[in-house]
Amino acid sequence: MKHKLIMNLLLAMSMLLAFTGVSQAEGDAAAAKDKLSMCEGCHGIPGYRTAFPSAYSVPKLGGQHAEYIVKALEGYKNGTRSHPTMTGLAKTLSEQDFKDFAAYYSKN
Repeated sequence: MKHKLIMNLLLAMSMLLAFTGVSQAEGDAAAAKDKLSMCEGCHGIPGYRTAFPSAYSVPKLGGQHAEYIVKALEGYKNGTRSHPTMTGLAKTLSEQDFKDFAAYYSKN
C-alpha cells in the first residue's frame, strides 16, 4: 500500500513538472546577447510594422513568457507557424538558441 502511494505521488509530480515546463533546461540570457541582432531589427522597435509579406504589427517580445517564445520559435522551425522571415530565421537556430532567447526576452 505504501509503495503504491509513493509511486502515485512520483507520477503526479512528474506530470506536474512536465506540464509546467519546470523540468526543461533553462536558457542563458547572457548567451543570447551575442545573437540578438537578428531579432532587434524588428522586435526592438516599439510599434514597428513590417511591409513583407503584408503589413504586420511586430509583437513586442520583452516580458513575454519564456515557454511561449520557445513554442513560437519551434512552430516556425517545424512549420506549424507561418511567416517567411521568422521561418527562415528559426531554421538557423538550435533548441538551445530558442531557450537563450526566451530567457533574455522574458526578463527584459
